[in-house]
Amino acid sequence: MTTTRPVTPRDLELVCRHREEMFRASNAPGRTEDVLNAMTAAFRIWLSPHLEDGSYFGFVVEDAGTPVAGIGLMVIDWPPHPSHPKEDKRGYVLNLFVEPLYRQRGLGNMLMELGEAELRKRGVSYGVLHATRMGKPLYERIGWAGTSEMAKLLTSAGHSGADT
Repeated sequence: MTTTRPVTPRDLELVCRHREEMFRASNAPGRTEDVLNAMTAAFRIWLSPHLEDGSYFGFVVEDAGTPVAGIGLMVIDWPPHPSHPKEDKRGYVLNLFVEPLYRQRGLGNMLMELGEAELRKRGVSYGVLHATRMGKPLYERIGWAGTSEMAKLLTSAGHSGADT
């Protein structure tokens, strides 16, 4: 029997572990253990105050008190846009992770439903996320679609960006 509860500041290490495992499982090029370790260390420093002030929120699924899945959410400041012409914010979904032994049981779908409902409750009508190859089929199945977003690593003059 699984139960769901809100993410709390006590979940700092859990969220960090889930995020690192999510990126590890994506098998994307360049995601070496050194990169993942550096990211997790910096993310921990970033996440702690955001958990404390509630600007990072979400849910954890537990099985007999053991965390087995989680989702992170944020409301981000964003100028009005054709997709949300009267709103100056977007919901951001991040760190959706389900432990391997609990996959294919609908927990990811349930967490997305909870996340969407929480964002609507906070007055957000438009959401974004970045999908891994593993997560993309779930998101598409529940109505999320790709956008035209592109990305580039920006480095300063004389800086290779190798340590970012």
